[in-house]
Amino acid sequence: MTSPVGLHRVLAPAGVLPQAAERLDARPEVGADEVRIAVERLNLDAASFRQLWEKHGGDGDAVRAEVLEIVERRGKMHNPVTGSGGMLIGTVDEVGPDSPLGLRRGDRVATLVSLTLTPLRITGTAWDGRGEQVPCAGHAILFARSVAAVLPDDLDPRLSLAVLDVCGAPALTARVVRPGAAVAVLGAAGKSGSLSLAAAREAGAGRLVGWCATRGRRRCWAVRGWRTRWWSRTRGTRWRWPRRWVCRWT
Repeated sequence: MTSPVGLHRVLAPAGVLPQAAERLDARPEVGADEVRIAVERLNLDAASFRQLWEKHGGDGDAVRAEVLEIVERRGKMHNPVTGSGGMLIGTVDEVGPDSPLGLRRGDRVATLVSLTLTPLRITGTAWDGRGEQVPCAGHAILFARSVAAVLPDDLDPRLSLAVLDVCGAPALTARVVRPGAAVAVLGAAGKSGSLSLAAAREAGAGRLVGWCATRGRRRCWAVRGWRTRWWSRTRGTRWRWPRRWVCRWT
């Protein structure tokens, strides 16, 4: 008996959802409502990759080894420090007869659920550990309540990962922002922040404010084509904020 949210794949601890689990069962056999994906490429969450990169001092081989160790030990890509994972693209390899996802064998898809709740096994990779995208071979399992997007043939897989990795953030922004609203985004220099600001403007926001860490200042300036003003906020006596650069779109 399978669970639409993947409870049957949880090995430890018992009774928790896959995302909260320490270990998942990543066996390749699919249940009646599951889908198996032949993995082509992972996209590690930016915070997760940065934590691993800094931990190992920029040693790509060490980063690669730890990512493979996490997947082998946990049955999913779930960084225990940041609590984040990422997403993947691949080809539908097998579809259970009761799967409600509407996928067919041979479909090239991007998973729109986190790797922290996706059973995953990697069987080989030539990845050098120096970038967030991980070309690899292996398989992943989608549940009945998982989400995946079928990719068009002419969309570059690297672009697919870069855009769809954070698709939830701009979609939520577009849904909740009302015309004339003031919108502030923390971490505006990253992919999620950039797309969220664009979605807010598209939704009719009246004022956009982007907060960027100091080292993101140049990148933030380069990414935006809008009229921009910069100023710094120094450490306050009440809030004791670290020094940051603030980028505001008006």
